[in-house]
Amino acid sequence: MSKNQGIQVISRAADILRLLGRETDGLSLGQIAKRVQLPRSTVQRIVAALVTEGFVSTERGDGGIRLGREIQSLAQAVSSDMRTRLRPVMERLSDETGETVDLAVLEGAQMLFVDQIEGSHRLRTVSRIGEYFPLTTTANGRAALACMRPERALALIRAEHRSRGPYAPPLSDIIDGIDAIREGELACDENEHTDGICAMGFAVADQTGDIFAVSVPVPSSRYDRVKPALADSVRAAISMLRT
Repeated sequence: MSKNQGIQVISRAADILRLLGRETDGLSLGQIAKRVQLPRSTVQRIVAALVTEGFVSTERGDGGIRLGREIQSLAQAVSSDMRTRLRPVMERLSDETGETVDLAVLEGAQMLFVDQIEGSHRLRTVSRIGEYFPLTTTANGRAALACMRPERALALIRAEHRSRGPYAPPLSDIIDGIDAIREGELACDENEHTDGICAMGFAVADQTGDIFAVSVPVPSSRYDRVKPALADSVRAAISMLRT
């Protein structure tokens, strides 16, 4: 295999992994091939290699190819120092609220989930470590946007807004929302990314400039009732991190 061919294979594998990170319910070989615009036979060979390395899983058969355990392990290994610093804050948040608490890191133009404390409520929300989430429709994404330089945030907002098509809210509304977070409002997502799930959170940058976001997803059925107390707990977590 030539050097250029090797680079092409890596690029195609990366495209497949990014797609599976967005489509967490799993996809068939045919669906993957259509989405990444490659022949099914090519996708089959790449997926087989990724399965061997543990990067994808086919536990649910041909209709459910998804990210594997090795990807999740790599995600957990990202910036362990900040994760160690944030872990007590996350534990306190979960203890106080009984809710699941997620940690994500900005990777490119998406948020990558790298750690989680599962809540104690019988009805709770749980995302998979290793999943990717968008910026403008999630609490962790909005918090990250508010944590970065305005010009960088604006470029990412515009790019994602274009990809959402004609049903996206006005660009000015999204920008105003990020500005409000910069001025002290908490980042929230109220049924905007996933119907039936709301979330609240904040973001911090480490010394290298990497941006991490802590978010608390809550089933919509109890969100309005717990929202004031949740906001108090999130603000207390921010204060704890600053001390």
